[in-house]
Amino acid sequence: MGITRRKFVQATAAGTLVAGSGFSPLSFAASHKTVKVGMNIPMTGDYAPWGLPGLYGCQIVADNINATGGVDIGGQKHKIEIVSYDHGYDIEKAVQGYKKMVLEDEAKMVMMLGGATVGAVMPWGERKDVFTTTLLSSDITPDTEHLVATCESHPLYVVTGVEWLARNFPDAKKAVIVTNNDVEYGLQAAATYQAAFEVAGIKVVDMNLHGFDVTDFAPIVSSVLAKNPDIFCMATSFYTTPLMEQLFHQGYKGKIISTTLDYHEEVIAKTSEDFVNGTIHQFPSFDDPKLNDKGISFPDPGGFDAEYRKRHPNDWSAVSWEYPAIMLNWLEGAKTAGSTDSSKVLKALKNNSNPEFVFGGGKWWGKELWGRDNVVIGNWPVVVIEGGKTRIKEFASVTDWVDKHSDVLIKYMKSHGLRTVS
Repeated sequence: MGITRRKFVQATAAGTLVAGSGFSPLSFAASHKTVKVGMNIPMTGDYAPWGLPGLYGCQIVADNINATGGVDIGGQKHKIEIVSYDHGYDIEKAVQGYKKMVLEDEAKMVMMLGGATVGAVMPWGERKDVFTTTLLSSDITPDTEHLVATCESHPLYVVTGVEWLARNFPDAKKAVIVTNNDVEYGLQAAATYQAAFEVAGIKVVDMNLHGFDVTDFAPIVSSVLAKNPDIFCMATSFYTTPLMEQLFHQGYKGKIISTTLDYHEEVIAKTSEDFVNGTIHQFPSFDDPKLNDKGISFPDPGGFDAEYRKRHPNDWSAVSWEYPAIMLNWLEGAKTAGSTDSSKVLKALKNNSNPEFVFGGGKWWGKELWGRDNVVIGNWPVVVIEGGKTRIKEFASVTDWVDKHSDVLIKYMKSHGLRTVS
């Protein structure tokens, strides 16, 4: 691609990105244009933690780029403007917001969370050639040419956490899985954890896939703990806090693994730091020193983290950095293409067989599972709660795992009735 995200802002102007610099917005000269980036996401309701924090993050990165003079696309400086729409994870509102962004706001790309809202907008989006992104790689189909997952490859990366657990705790041989039974998050993650456990030689002795109407998790937790598991897996649960509370109150002493543990401080407050310490998940805080390692392409992770927590001290979640990373990826494509045209940006990105990826090792993938190589996979962090904080233990290759074991993954995807092309 000729430019890394870590150097991206340096390439846009003479300045460098310093997220906590306290800059003021620039008055752009008449020669500057504005490129509008759309975010059609849930900002209210149950899904808000996986939408609104990403808007906050994108605004910080856009402010920094604008403060250094904007981004050069096709030989002309462009200011970045974020346009957003809160669909509250309502399908009808998602369609309305998507069309508004394209037709009225003239957004050149649209970022979305994923799931049913993406499925609802893409038929129209494909007819209009709208560059659209998702955090759920399972949204990709053979027909979604303009839909890409360039940052989060849910649920694929969870295999790295299981690999690390099995290597570091070889006596842990029995697992249970408790998670929500929705197709978009719960079942996708449950199938992937099952595959990862099988590859690691860990037996799943019980699984509870519950609905969204559960208010008391005590019976569910006590039922699976009766199987004496070494590992309690929450997959991509919407209910990590009440599940952790029940594990604490019922005296569970084994390992806990989850896709994410957003707002883990709240969990600690309701249980104890000693109990939460050791929990394995996949989403780091960006003040982690390991994010300064070679191969990490997010610009100034520590500065971004500091500015984010200054502006929004209680709102950090798994998506706080993901949408900004996606926006930076699109801007790289636009710079390379010299254009904001969707098809040209997509071509510029796809022409790079080793695309930039936040944690390094990027590769386009997805055809054998979902019918199109529109997912960027690569290295992904395994994090553990230590001293009440998330700390990266290693970066592991998702690519290596799927290249060797995609047949096992497909088997479990099919067992849950999930869509695959194989």
